[in-house]
Amino acid sequence: MRIVDMSRLAPGPYATMLLADMGAEVIVIGGGRAGLPLEVVSRGKTFVSLDLKSEAGRDALLRLVAEADVFVESFRPGVADRLGAGYEQLRDVRPDLIYCSLTGYGQTGPMSAAAGHDINYIAMAGMLGAMGPKDGPPTPPLNLVADFAGGSLLAALSISTALYERKLSGQGQHLDIAMIDGVRSMMAMHYEMWGTPANPSRGAGMMNGDAPFYRCYECSDGRYVAVGSLEPQFFAALWTTLELGEVPAQYPRTQWPAIEHTLSETFLSRTRDEWAELFGGTDACVSPVLDPDEVNTEPHMAHRHGTSFTQGVPPIPLLSRTPSTAGGTDQTDRTEEVLLRLGMSAEEVAAAHDTTESTGLTGWPDM
Repeated sequence: MRIVDMSRLAPGPYATMLLADMGAEVIVIGGGRAGLPLEVVSRGKTFVSLDLKSEAGRDALLRLVAEADVFVESFRPGVADRLGAGYEQLRDVRPDLIYCSLTGYGQTGPMSAAAGHDINYIAMAGMLGAMGPKDGPPTPPLNLVADFAGGSLLAALSISTALYERKLSGQGQHLDIAMIDGVRSMMAMHYEMWGTPANPSRGAGMMNGDAPFYRCYECSDGRYVAVGSLEPQFFAALWTTLELGEVPAQYPRTQWPAIEHTLSETFLSRTRDEWAELFGGTDACVSPVLDPDEVNTEPHMAHRHGTSFTQGVPPIPLLSRTPSTAGGTDQTDRTEEVLLRLGMSAEEVAAAHDTTESTGLTGWPDM
């Protein structure tokens, strides 16, 4: 499978990195002030730079698409059309093309052309309003939910599904992947729970830090453990492992202050890692809260994926017969190599090649 990728920043490039890990050939088109995608999501890809303001650059794009299965872009609606890279334009050269548009608000609707980021999309989808403490503002969970889950993962799933459907119908299609839609889909259970005793409001309920058996506790070294003892058998395992005596009634809210006080005082008596060792092998659902730089060497993670990934992540998921492979990361401009392979002359390649020094965002701004 060959993917031509014109997306930038995180969601599109992460989606195509996942597909590259699983064997897709990904050709990234840059040029002008667009810059390069973040290096951490660029492994296994080939990079070219085209001047899409020139006839030669647009012709080179069409030649690439004519031999591609998938095209990915993350512009606001209408921008790709102005660049000569809209769905209808590219479908003329590849009728069965799977064309993926990955945006925050989607291709249609009053906000389709609005600027935004992860925090805006989870706010609009009703997720952010349900997260964070009851006595403080909503707290965004990094940019994981809209960008990577509602955007990247949904795009990769949709592309894979559309490719399978193409085998049946012989037809391509336009995928309108909106991050607000992805977040909305993931909220299915929590929309139903909102306003009920399980989740009456932000900061109150079973799974948002209010229940003493589903929250984090500070340890003697200032680090934390995560307690997820939701079910009675897990809560009993928690209580008995801590040797706290008779197991109290778990679910009556009148019991929660006393349970929380007991657990808070108890967990402050040892370090995080001492608690992790004690709870290892139990069904109490207690885990150490790891910092990002501790994950690679954590024994379970190391067993599954090794410890060699100092940047980025190992190839995931684990497939038994066709395992994913993390290709090397090389953002070298290979425009000449790729376009000559398409049969273009050296003169055509030179006319299509954009050699302008990028001024686009290639990483995080200096803080």
